[in-house]
Amino acid sequence: MRIFVVGSLNTDLVIETDRFPQAGETVYGKNFMSNSGGKGANQAFAAAKLGGDVYMCGVVGDDGFGKAHLENLSGVGVNVEHIRKTKTSPTGTAIIVVNEGNNRIIIDGGANTELCKDDIDAFFKEAESGDILLTQLENPIDIIGYALKSAREKGMVTVLNPAPANTAIIPYLKYADIVTPNETELELLGGKKEIFGAGVSEIITTLGKNGFEIDDGKTSKRYPCIEVKVVDTTAAGDTLCGGLVLGLSEGKTLEESCIFGSRAASIACSRYGASKSVPTRKEVENFKK
Repeated sequence: MRIFVVGSLNTDLVIETDRFPQAGETVYGKNFMSNSGGKGANQAFAAAKLGGDVYMCGVVGDDGFGKAHLENLSGVGVNVEHIRKTKTSPTGTAIIVVNEGNNRIIIDGGANTELCKDDIDAFFKEAESGDILLTQLENPIDIIGYALKSAREKGMVTVLNPAPANTAIIPYLKYADIVTPNETELELLGGKKEIFGAGVSEIITTLGKNGFEIDDGKTSKRYPCIEVKVVDTTAAGDTLCGGLVLGLSEGKTLEESCIFGSRAASIACSRYGASKSVPTRKEVENFKK
């Protein structure tokens, strides 16, 4: 099965600091770096680097950052034919400040805000029943909802990572088979009762250092993650999502797919950067075996 990712592409500008500044305060930082990020791009990159057959739809600016995104994704095998360039907005940008493994992020959506229904229609022309859609909430919510609806009508498996949390997605939850919130996003979307009531089949809640939980509305089970020395959590959730859909595309069970994604996310937490932190499949399979 193929993996279709609809989502954002941002250039991450990352700096580490010994403490977060207060209002009006300037503090010194270190280890500045720039890399390709955005939840959509991170998840597509992760799924492809881990071995998936991945296609991505999104919008970048006609600028150096946009060119870098295309090169970064195609470098791990992502099909980028449906990543459109626009001259009316710059490539999306994320400013990330990291302190002791935690991060604070400010995003300028830029070209991501121009994703439209025509992009989705063209992207899904060759999609087939059984293929997988993975999407997030850094693009216009109505377009993400349209993508979920279109994928459902195609008979695709639909996976929604509701991040950053936005209650405007609630009317579209009925088109999502699997939802992957963290604890904060779960609460903001009304909790499990609201999400299951909308028609979602499975909720995978990420619990940070405590692992993750799988709940099908009847039974739930928590799974621990492998402990590592955390240096940067920026792409942890995205890596888990990428590993999850990779497993599903290969016919693994949801449990097996989540465990694989969690192992990949643990490795990503031990490294700096977004896409740069994503491990290879071999690294995941051999990780603390």
